[in-house]
Amino acid sequence: MPRLKGRRFRDIQVNIMSITSKIKAYVTLLRPPIMFMDITLPAAAAILAAYFATGALPELLPFVLATIGGFCAITSAYTFNDVVDIDIDTINLPDRPLPSHDISKRSAFFYALLLGLISTACAVYLNLEAFVILIIATSVITLYTVVLKRKTPFSFISVGIAYGLVPVGIWLAIDPAGFLMPAASPYLLPLSGLLFGLMICMTDWGFTLAGVCRDVEGDRAKGAPTLPVTYGIPLTSKFILAIWVVGVLLSLAIGYAAGLGPVYFLIALVSGIWMLWRCVRFIKAPEPELGGKLFVEGSNYRGVMFSAMIIDVLLLIYAGGYMSLTNLIFGV
Repeated sequence: MPRLKGRRFRDIQVNIMSITSKIKAYVTLLRPPIMFMDITLPAAAAILAAYFATGALPELLPFVLATIGGFCAITSAYTFNDVVDIDIDTINLPDRPLPSHDISKRSAFFYALLLGLISTACAVYLNLEAFVILIIATSVITLYTVVLKRKTPFSFISVGIAYGLVPVGIWLAIDPAGFLMPAASPYLLPLSGLLFGLMICMTDWGFTLAGVCRDVEGDRAKGAPTLPVTYGIPLTSKFILAIWVVGVLLSLAIGYAAGLGPVYFLIALVSGIWMLWRCVRFIKAPEPELGGKLFVEGSNYRGVMFSAMIIDVLLLIYAGGYMSLTNLIFGV
């Protein structure tokens, strides 16, 4: 009897470890190292859109659904990319859940589909304009994953377009343009919303290309003609710096157009300078490993910037005497 109990206890331990390992593998597909960015992006877009349209925070349910929907849309694309790129990841990132066989290709596909369905349900509940943007963004990123990545060195452009549509879709979910839903403000898409989408589009080129520099060995082996494979990492690193310079300038333009305060501008400027310094470091040592580090650093920079947006809007609403930088300087 004691032996039987001991065997059952060990079986339970093995089952628990197996379940824990599976959960960890599914969480890994969501990219925990860059999750900070992927959560704060839709949250910041929703809060900024509501503040610009009404001068207040968004209602709780639309805010939660917009944030969850945006996060699931992004992570669905990540997971589907892992399904399609399993041959490349076997060389570059063999410890990922699919190359290491922690999760089957079929299971990962249905996981991506589940995440996509959650984002779709959120978009449909919020409004049709957000749903239309989601369909366009999903179509663009799917085209990249299935076709463009292995056809052209400029496939990264489509990635930026798809992710640039994320804050646009979130913005329209909170503040519709008036095409398919009644508009909360007189603007189709205000300048701050347009700049937000443009900033994400362009910085995603730099962000994505840093990761592609990390993955150059597998891409070259499997015939994917990415920018660093075709033109080399040194040239790509210079292009990455140029893109991030524009991105940092756009982050400041967003603050101006949205009427944000000095806290946002200070954080955006300091973190932007830090990001550019990391890009310069990559130019001096254009190695795949540093590309991988720059990839994560780019996500951290954007997560900090999005958090600064949220903090600044909260200060503008609730901190008496706190005002936009324009009002502070010019008194208007």
